Amino acid sequence: MSGAVPGSDGRPRCGWAVSSTEYEQYHDLEWGRPVRDETGLFERLSLEAFQSGLSWITILRKREAFRRAFAGFVPEAVALFDEHDVERLMADAGIVRNRQKIDATIANARALLALPEGTTLGSVLERHRPEAGPAPATLADVPAVTADSTALARDLRGLGFRFVGPTTAYAMMQATGYVDDHLQDCWVRASVGGTVEAGQPAGTGVTVRTSSDDGTA
Repeated sequence: MSGAVPGSDGRPRCGWAVSSTEYEQYHDLEWGRPVRDETGLFERLSLEAFQSGLSWITILRKREAFRRAFAGFVPEAVALFDEHDVERLMADAGIVRNRQKIDATIANARALLALPEGTTLGSVLERHRPEAGPAPATLADVPAVTADSTALARDLRGLGFRFVGPTTAYAMMQATGYVDDHLQDCWVRASVGGTVEAGQPAGTGVTVRTSSDDGTA
């Protein structure tokens, strides 16, 4: 695994970000930056679950279709989806037509709305924020699973969320700024300035995994 490599404008970036224009844009503008609203966090959680076992570029290119299909990932709207909506989604070639993942997304919207008073998806993530560590030098230094993501996945499942395993949980932590895994020489790292400050709900990111073995998610 290599360190930061030049992108289209010559600036050094994390190696995964330079293989396509879509990756570069999301690396620069979203990945690792704070997501501060519950709808944004629910979207990231849902997309990470849909990515499980697939390439992220597949999800990225279908993102707008996912947003249309899932009512902009507004939890209150998705929680009302019924069997007719499931049939509609299973017939929508614009998204990933996986019944288990579709059912989990609807169940997760309901779980989010059923969180105990004073608890939000952001506050659950906050409970599992890791201590800031040294910046990774190469992609080989970036983990796929950590003790914190394992605990987060366990916590979410205990709250009724589905299809959220430790790999998906860590990818969401990366995407939403709870950990900063931009490489030490990546120009975005200085821009992001580390992880989201403690006490904030978190950022607007899309994580990039080429695939996931988080099948129990």
